[in-house]
Amino acid sequence: MLTKAVLIALAAATFTISPAEAATTVKVSRTLVVHVAPDQTFDAIKDFGGWQSWHPAIEKTDIKSGGANKVGTVRVLSLKGGGTITETLTAFSARGKSYSYRIDESPLPVTNYRSTLAVKSGKAGGSTLTWSSTFKAKQGVTDAEAKKAIEGVYDTGLDNLKTQLGG
Repeated sequence: MLTKAVLIALAAATFTISPAEAATTVKVSRTLVVHVAPDQTFDAIKDFGGWQSWHPAIEKTDIKSGGANKVGTVRVLSLKGGGTITETLTAFSARGKSYSYRIDESPLPVTNYRSTLAVKSGKAGGSTLTWSSTFKAKQGVTDAEAKKAIEGVYDTGLDNLKTQLGG
């Protein structure tokens, strides 16, 4: 027979939520509309090992394992001004013009980060690129601060890509 103290302890344990579990899942999505064909837009972003060609915050990319856009490929992005981000490719579809990745290690204020870049046909032969993600804010960072940081990364990359593609 359970004592009153044991029942209270079990109830407390059942309703205890760690800060990581309590964190809200944050979503960010940015869209770029350009007047170039979807194939051309996807060609500009599809190389998981070549983000430095279109994202101005990336100095270089080192492929640590895998390659050629194979699921499981691990890359390390070296940031201009210092710092690195380690990421793993989790899905890739040349036919679907999309891929997904996760951040494994990063100075960004996020955890459990998962992201997808997808290109679709747009109006008048153009295309639409959507870059979206879900994540949680690191402990000590508000959801709004984490969201603002990721939006800044996306906006910087997409603005530069628009310039490169001729808008």
